[in-house]
Amino acid sequence: MQYENLSEDELQHQLRQLEQSRADIERALDQRRQQLKYDLVQQIKDTITANGYDVAEIATLLTGRKRRAAAAAPPAKKSGREYTRYVDPDNPDNVYVRGVIPGWMKQKMLDQGYDPSSKADRDQFKANSLHAVDA
Repeated sequence: MQYENLSEDELQHQLRQLEQSRADIERALDQRRQQLKYDLVQQIKDTITANGYDVAEIATLLTGRKRRAAAAAPPAKKSGREYTRYVDPDNPDNVYVRGVIPGWMKQKMLDQGYDPSSKADRDQFKANSLHAVDA
């Protein structure tokens, strides 16, 4: 295309189209990368299960560096009540302890057919879909 023959308005229009295309491509690339991460996690889970291990057990080994550092530190003082922590096996950064249900947990419950407003469904979801870790 010969840009020197275009008017300023036509050039501005071409530039806006290119910027929109770039934004669309970046969005598609982000989505593809996210999907590839989820696919990799699923492959790893399948490999762990196929070898007869529990995913949570192996996950603690993968994050062993933090665990060893915590083990070397003096024990923390116990304060009153201790609550069970629930960890999302698909994303260990997603943790629920108590109180208001976080968005990630609501979405997973809905995706799996649970009603987040029902205590029975919440309890069943935690038992079936999350890993309980004593605090």
